Amino acid sequence: MWGPSIVGFGSYRYTNTQGKDFEWFLTGFSPRKANLVCYIMPGYGQFDDVMERIGKHKTGKACLYINKLADIEMAVLEELVTKSVELMRERYDV
Repeated sequence: MWGPSIVGFGSYRYTNTQGKDFEWFLTGFSPRKANLVCYIMPGYGQFDDVMERIGKHKTGKACLYINKLADIEMAVLEELVTKSVELMRERYDV
């Protein structure tokens, strides 16, 4: 658990632009009141092909907002999470 409502998987360390070190999860999810949130840490810019196929959703910087699981293609979500974790493993020592 990362806080009271986020289930995170894996971890990595990074330094922000002010030089402060953080540890955070590689990917995670949270069942929020308004929707389900899937956290894709590298963001979505490099996953345009996947995002076109995933189904009905909204995004934030690293958040994928899903109203209900029936709105998306689960196999495409799995592909997105897998590619995201692979990219994070390339970028960070995890």
